[in-house]
Amino acid sequence: MTTTLVKGATLPDGTTADLLLENGFIAERGSGLSRADATVVDAAGLVALPGLVDLHTHLREPGFEQSETVLTGTRAAASGGYTAVFAMANTSPVADTAGVVEQVLTLGEAAGYATVRPVGAVTAGLRGEQLAELGAMASSRARVRVFSDDGQCVSDPLLMRRALEYVKAFGGVIAQHAQEPRLTVGAQLNEGALSAELGLAGWPAVAEEAIIARDVLLAEHVGSRLHVCHLSTAGSVDVVRWAKARGIRVTAEVTPHHLFLTEELARGYDARYKVNPPLRTAEDVAALREALADGTIDIVATDHAPHPVEAKDVEWDAAANGMVGLESALSVVHAAVVADGRLGWADVARVMSSAPAAIGSLAGYDRPLAVGSPANVTLYDPSASRVFGTADLHGKSVNSPYLGVDLPGRVVWTFRDGFATVKDASVISPEEAARG
Repeated sequence: MTTTLVKGATLPDGTTADLLLENGFIAERGSGLSRADATVVDAAGLVALPGLVDLHTHLREPGFEQSETVLTGTRAAASGGYTAVFAMANTSPVADTAGVVEQVLTLGEAAGYATVRPVGAVTAGLRGEQLAELGAMASSRARVRVFSDDGQCVSDPLLMRRALEYVKAFGGVIAQHAQEPRLTVGAQLNEGALSAELGLAGWPAVAEEAIIARDVLLAEHVGSRLHVCHLSTAGSVDVVRWAKARGIRVTAEVTPHHLFLTEELARGYDARYKVNPPLRTAEDVAALREALADGTIDIVATDHAPHPVEAKDVEWDAAANGMVGLESALSVVHAAVVADGRLGWADVARVMSSAPAAIGSLAGYDRPLAVGSPANVTLYDPSASRVFGTADLHGKSVNSPYLGVDLPGRVVWTFRDGFATVKDASVISPEEAARG
């Protein structure tokens, strides 16, 4: 095992400390630390964050390896400061059995860039007709605790109730893609004046809000945990805020792109900006930022959704939904809610590491940067800036909405279990990391 001494890092609370990473754990934390056999990293001016955790990543494997693989997706994750990702179930075959989730787990272990926790499907084949093998996935080697049909809504209320009841027995959570399908047939863009002007079928905010309202009541009735994926409207914020005030066990996520981008970008019909749920209004963005700051929204999750060029470089209505986001997420959050003082670095550590880990029942992130905790550490330079480009992308796909955009900050080092996966802002292989 390697031994690394991180010198003079700024911790999330604003204090400065040295961190000794040894045998996969944080062995010491203090000032003036020294160790003769350690590799020394000068972290002056760098913010030390606990390794980031993404509760919502599409790694595409098995079945869609032309878009992404577990190897390339976790490499992208490492470059963005992530040490763990939850891989969504809409693969081919769908991750709806113990065998498929164990396959994804094994691929993650082989890749070595980040911990990969599979998300199991709620319904067999994502078809919304019958429950998938929830118990078998939960008791498998993958120990699945998060279940989602993301990309599809579990629209049948009886099936949703049964899923919430089932996972309660082992502390699982249902992560809902909130989209009433009958209100969004053919939907292409946020419903409003702009969609009418551009001649694109509208995706109404109420299609999201109605499902969330139904599901928080079901979660209350059952006494189970509900997680809302990619919240995107001010009305959804109001529903979640009401539910939390009522004591309902609901958590919610927001994506970096919904915190930063608006529907106005669709004016040029550039399909890089086509996503589900769609980009919303400036008023929605403001509400989402405020909700993240006041705790109504619990976490930031990327919804990293890679697609090959041929799926995006087409007419808007024929293009696939989705954006890649792992490499840019921390910088976008910095720009959206840190630069204006809404969130401090301690808040970023919570919404991008410890809280998503807690929702997903991922061990090792409950005592961030504490002595004895796993050495999952991200060193971020908040004073850096860059024009985000394809050189910043480390997965297989380039469908980023931030190409050509000035973004603040840069991940300089990522340590996963004490091994560097990013060194001096460059991704390195696990084999290189093991050699020190």
